Amino acid sequence: MNSIINKLDLEDYINSLKGYFARDKSIILQGDINIHSKLIDEIGLYNFNSPKKTSDVTNQINHLKKQGTLKLYEIYEFIKIVEYFKYIKRFSLENRLKEWIDKIIIPKQIDDLAFKFDEDGNLKLGQNEDFDRINENIYRNKVQIKEALQRAMNNQKLQPYLVDHQVHLVHGQQSIMVRGGFNHILKAKVIDRSGSGFFYVVPESVKELRDKQDELFELKEEILLKLCREFSNTLNANILFLSFLDKEFDRFDHYLARVIFAKIGDKNFILPSQNKKIQKLVEFTHPALKNGKSVTIDFSKSVIMITGVNAGGKTMLLKSILSAVFLSKYLIPYNAHKSTKVGHYKDILAILDDPQSVKNDISTFAGRMVEFSHLFAKESAIVGVDEIELGTDSDEAASLFKVIIEKLMKKDMKIIITTHHKRLASLLATYDDVELIAALYDEANRRPTYDFLNGTIGMSYAFETALRYGIPLDVVNQAKEVYGDDKDKLSSLIAKSSSLELEYKRKIKELDEKIENNERLKRNLNEQKESLDNLIHEEKSKLHKEYKDVKEEAKLAIKAKMYQESHRHLNVAHQKVAQIEVQKVEEKKEFKAGDRAKYNNTKGVVLSLRGDKAYIETDEGMKLHVPMSSLKASGNPIKVKQKIKVDIEKPKTGDIKIDLHGQRADEAIENLDRFISDCLINGFQEVLVYHGIGTGKLSYAVKKFLDTHPRVTGYSDAMPNQGGFGAKVVKL
Repeated sequence: MNSIINKLDLEDYINSLKGYFARDKSIILQGDINIHSKLIDEIGLYNFNSPKKTSDVTNQINHLKKQGTLKLYEIYEFIKIVEYFKYIKRFSLENRLKEWIDKIIIPKQIDDLAFKFDEDGNLKLGQNEDFDRINENIYRNKVQIKEALQRAMNNQKLQPYLVDHQVHLVHGQQSIMVRGGFNHILKAKVIDRSGSGFFYVVPESVKELRDKQDELFELKEEILLKLCREFSNTLNANILFLSFLDKEFDRFDHYLARVIFAKIGDKNFILPSQNKKIQKLVEFTHPALKNGKSVTIDFSKSVIMITGVNAGGKTMLLKSILSAVFLSKYLIPYNAHKSTKVGHYKDILAILDDPQSVKNDISTFAGRMVEFSHLFAKESAIVGVDEIELGTDSDEAASLFKVIIEKLMKKDMKIIITTHHKRLASLLATYDDVELIAALYDEANRRPTYDFLNGTIGMSYAFETALRYGIPLDVVNQAKEVYGDDKDKLSSLIAKSSSLELEYKRKIKELDEKIENNERLKRNLNEQKESLDNLIHEEKSKLHKEYKDVKEEAKLAIKAKMYQESHRHLNVAHQKVAQIEVQKVEEKKEFKAGDRAKYNNTKGVVLSLRGDKAYIETDEGMKLHVPMSSLKASGNPIKVKQKIKVDIEKPKTGDIKIDLHGQRADEAIENLDRFISDCLINGFQEVLVYHGIGTGKLSYAVKKFLDTHPRVTGYSDAMPNQGGFGAKVVKL
């Protein structure tokens, strides 16, 4: 526990929380976190005072179980807990909090015992006659000692020897300070000597009173021992209740400390969720940062790879994510928006430090491998790895860590990585469950912004960082020459290629969501149609029945022989016809600009809406202002002129280099033309063309073609390690 707290820089924050505990204990809350959360919310509605500082009573409980006798101050530790729960019970509690506190029923023996103590832990007056009497005698004896000392100091003969007229408490005894030679006037015992050479003395007249005081104190201890034995027996008789009460006190202490801590700085409780599909930090500020910049970041995917500028906050972002998960797991409030969502993990692991040391005789990389090997035995864990490439060759490490991460992803683990490995980032970028996050850099001001962007690979800006921290400019410029522009540009191309691929995936996802939304709308329309069909069927059935009733009345009227009787039946039939109600079934439609609409017998298109009026253009070309209420939906299709649609198929490959060795000039130019077209569609700005040296014919043909191509902005011979004169770096 302490190890992960230290690694995440949370020591001061956790200690601040512990400062509100009534007694020192672990921050871990045992039990159902959801129940704890509800009780914390309810406690936050009341203004409870904090309990008095108490000691751990585990040893005292064990001592009582062995029929031992506690001292008075040890007994008072139990009394403080009892009195605090009596204080809580005086509130008008509700809901879960009331149910919980009502279950704590204090036995009468314990309640009576608590009544015997005052707020300072002393026995109240009137609880024991012998104890009260001995205290009164001790008090009188102290008064007599003081009076005897005053009489000695008022002795006129002693005045020349008195240093002052104060009573001094030395070694627990009341004394007076005198100069040398006092023994001719006063019989007294010297108990100490001052730094100035004066003597602290106790007059012989006080000695008898002092002896009597010692006897009184011994007698008081005997009475106290008797009382403590009696009180301990009472506690022992209720030992099960005391053990239960001690645990409940710790629990309430946990809750109240968190409530008070949350109110300071307006912190929020973020409950961890078993659903790990959506996880995000919203306006989170790491507790170790004073006036730190808050971050908002989505980390829902299984692997979070943080790249970008040196000293740009990558490690702190990693620690922030792990810290939020840790604080939520143990129900500790922190500064973040309430919409923050984190998952619940069994283990929280941080691989942040260099494991190399003389003591363990292990290299940096070997130490890292030991730490990674332990991860394969974990389930449901969140792991943070800082500078994953530490201690070995970058290319080999990229391949190794790619496979390791793939295996760990299958074990319900979330892995958060900081790295400068462009190759590792590009290898993992194609996975749907890998999230790339880049630490951003302000190129204009040449400083990191401490902001982060999801979905892209960030550049390290090592040379710029070196300049910012004092490395001379000529050293940095020389390092750039050694590094080579081609590698720098290649890094940019990798970053851009990854960004493009992620953009394609994002657009595909958006299209899938739109298709799903259309399918949902289609289902809703089908359900509405079915509902309307049922309603029409019901209305038809109703009309048939009512028509049949009217018809029967009319027949009776016709068959009636008497004129008045026939008219009566006809009147009844007319009344039934008048009572027939037909519910008009029509679908209400909310129009918007561009919708087809029908106004009376005229059909057209809605151009605009204003209030309860609509401006429409009919199919005949007329423009009308009509009431919205008079419009009906028109399903006629709009006849539009056929448009020519040109689809450009995305190339299946996205390589940034082509090899023309061994090809004829016309064949090579045809392949080069197709290759440049593919690169333009992919968005590449710089590519590499290998043509070789040979007789020079192919090289000449390539140059002539590049000179005439409208989208080629320039080209140059490649670096020696990329082909030299036998290759061209082409800018598009």
